[in-house]
Amino acid sequence: MKIGEVIREYRKRKNMTQEEIANCLGVTAPAVNKWENGNSQPDIMLLAPIARLLNITLDTLLSFEEELTAEEINSFVYEIDGKLKEETYEEAFQWAKGKIEQYPNCEQLIWQMALILDAWRLTKDIPDSEKYEGYINDCYVRALDSKDDNIRNRAADSLFGFYSRKEQYGKAEEYLNYLSSQNPERKRKQAFIYSKTNRVNEAYKAYEELLFQGYQMMNMVFQDIYILAMQDKDRGKAYILVEKQRKLASIFEMGEYHEVSWGLDLAAAEKDMEATIEIMERMLASVDKISDFTKSTLYAHMEFKKLEDKFITELHKNLLDNFRNEETYSYMKKSKRWQKLVSSNSNLLID
Repeated sequence: MKIGEVIREYRKRKNMTQEEIANCLGVTAPAVNKWENGNSQPDIMLLAPIARLLNITLDTLLSFEEELTAEEINSFVYEIDGKLKEETYEEAFQWAKGKIEQYPNCEQLIWQMALILDAWRLTKDIPDSEKYEGYINDCYVRALDSKDDNIRNRAADSLFGFYSRKEQYGKAEEYLNYLSSQNPERKRKQAFIYSKTNRVNEAYKAYEELLFQGYQMMNMVFQDIYILAMQDKDRGKAYILVEKQRKLASIFEMGEYHEVSWGLDLAAAEKDMEATIEIMERMLASVDKISDFTKSTLYAHMEFKKLEDKFITELHKNLLDNFRNEETYSYMKKSKRWQKLVSSNSNLLID
């Protein structure tokens, strides 16, 4: 909105006539009429009195708080893309700068214009490209104040990248504070900073934690999809997912127990006696090695709590109790191996 349109809108909201506005400001009614019709602009000395009279801020009076729609922003993005292809970088830069000055509170526009200009500057052979980086970075810094998490995070990420390329790792690290501590990308970037600042052990640990967390997340997703496939009676998909879980446990060196245990539910659903007893035996045989992943070189810099013998004994007992469940494993009654297994002593001897 132009300043005259703002004056008209807020004058009407206050139920004031042009003449009343003019009398309060010491000007003529025709002067106010010219402002509202865009034929002239109020004197700069009148801006503050006008804002006070209309009970609005100067930002509102000057349309600084005007927001753009997503469609309007996309239109500007499309336009600057065309300008970068058809005009000089300097011309496109000045056009984008003008749009930002026109809508200085539109964080989405500021961030996207800066992002496009930055990407073009970094990937194309732009003469004296360094002279533009100060303004672009200022735009990113302005976007850091956004209430929109996406804009704020992307701006911080761009600033992180800028200072990393400059090998100013201390400055780059500061911008990680804008990213959520739950964001894996923050930890990965932190590990990168560690590796570049001679904090090698910290870098290894951060990367290893990402690997371990990644396994846990992927495993839960596979399990959820498996449950969905079973509900959908898609056994073929269920078999594939169980095999993927086994391979996943192997790749991440989680140990035999974690590799074999995922197949038990499917074997029971299929009433596959041979597969069921084999999985049960392997689970019981490897239960004392359930935390073998803590010895893997993949997680050499991580600290794990040592499992107590009591926990392993209880787990062994609970597994046997579960394997004895006749409702679930009634089909196993004809298996001598199963009968021998479930009649065995539930106490686990620890060396």
